[in-house]
Amino acid sequence: MRQMTIDFVSDVSCPWCAIGLESLLRAAQKLQAEVTLDLRFQPFQLNPAMGPEGQDIGEHLQQKYGASDEQAQRTRELIAARGADVGFVFRMDRRSRIYNTFDAHRLLHWAGGEGRQLALKQALFRAYFTEGESPASHEVLVRAAVQAGLDAEGAHAVLAGSRFAAEVREREQFYHQQGIHSVPAIIVNGRHLIQGGQPPEVFEQALRQLASEA
Repeated sequence: MRQMTIDFVSDVSCPWCAIGLESLLRAAQKLQAEVTLDLRFQPFQLNPAMGPEGQDIGEHLQQKYGASDEQAQRTRELIAARGADVGFVFRMDRRSRIYNTFDAHRLLHWAGGEGRQLALKQALFRAYFTEGESPASHEVLVRAAVQAGLDAEGAHAVLAGSRFAAEVREREQFYHQQGIHSVPAIIVNGRHLIQGGQPPEVFEQALRQLASEA
C-alpha cells in the first residue's frame, strides 16, 4: 500500500475546486486497495482584495474576465453539468455574489489541526455553491464548522480574532512563489502538479502512475 501526500491548493469560492475535490475523492475510492491519500487543503484567494460586502457575480465576471452574459451563462451550465457528474449540486440561482474568503481559510487551517479539514471544506462548498450563502459570514462559517463536526465555540474563537492569519498568508505566498496562479492545483508528494478540475478518471490514472513510479 502506497501513501501519497496531496496538497489541494484551492479557494472555497472556486467552482472548479469543488468539482476537482469530488473527482479526486472518487479516484481515491477506486484506488483504496492500492493507495492511501494524506489530503491537506492549502489556501488560495481568487479575490484577496474583495470587500466584506462582496460584489455582484455578473459584474465581477465582466470586470475580471470580460465575460458577456451569454458566456457566463454557458460557463454556469457547464459547471453545473460537471458537478452533477461527480455528485455535487450547483444551485446557480442562489449564488449572486462573490465574497472575500480569508476567514474561511483561517477556519480551514484550524480544522486541519482538529482532523476535520475535509469535512469543513465540503461543508463550505455546499454552503456557497448549493445554498448560496456567504463564505465571508461568520454565522455561515460557524454553522459549516458544526456540520463538519467541529466545536462552535472553538470556531467562534478563531473567527473573533486574527488567529492563523499569518499562517494562511505564509502558505498563500509560498504557493504563489511556486508558480501557482490558478486553482485547483493538486500537488502530489510535493513534486507532481495536476492542474484543474479534472474528471475522476484523469486523477485515477495520474495517481496510479505516480504510485507505480514510486
